[in-house]
Amino acid sequence: MTAVARSGEARGATPVGQVGEVGRGPLSRGAAWVYRFAVLEVLLVLACLPGLVVALLLDRHPSNLPLAVLALAPVGPALVAGVAASAAWRRDDDLSPARPFVRAYLRDVRATLLWWLPTVLLLAVLTFNLVHLDAVDGGAALLPALLLVTAAVAVWSGHMVVLTASFHLRTRDAARIAVAALVPQWRLSLGVLSLLVVAGAVLLWSEIALLLLAWAFVALLAVMARPLVAHVTERYTRHD
Repeated sequence: MTAVARSGEARGATPVGQVGEVGRGPLSRGAAWVYRFAVLEVLLVLACLPGLVVALLLDRHPSNLPLAVLALAPVGPALVAGVAASAAWRRDDDLSPARPFVRAYLRDVRATLLWWLPTVLLLAVLTFNLVHLDAVDGGAALLPALLLVTAAVAVWSGHMVVLTASFHLRTRDAARIAVAALVPQWRLSLGVLSLLVVAGAVLLWSEIALLLLAWAFVALLAVMARPLVAHVTERYTRHD
């Protein structure tokens, strides 16, 4: 199994001699940072809009949780594109932040949906079982196991987002690497789980607040993913 890095991720920065569009001063760098993540927020909202509309129309009732999970179908490709764009911004000093997002979205949407849609369906089934445990004899005894499986699937999905955004891999190879990395890359696994917990807490407070913080969750995931990207680059990519 050989991985191919996406557009130079983890291989280097802007070539020497290339003139960037962002100045070297702290004001210029700060303004570029704000601009890029503002654009990222807008693009994430647009990419997730169908699911957002469905989620906002649902009543806040536990029975609707499986439907809310199904509404996450558009989120996977958006996350992959956001992580890929964040990596591209570290390499290239340009003021066209939408370009790498759109390019990554169009490039990876099919590869992402191949694993994301089955994952969303599985999470919806697990959520349905969690919501209706009271209707099953001995359901309380199953609660820890169901929570553990749900958390493991969600964390695995975070690894898959990073791998899809950073490398050209067959779905089954990416899935194996993601499973194998769950424990060795425990910092990323713990980080993904922490992001999910925080996102859930923010969601309980306000859906709008979670929506406005989407850029921050993607940016944090991209930063936490660097050790995994470096590991896969070292172990699975060709070195010329």
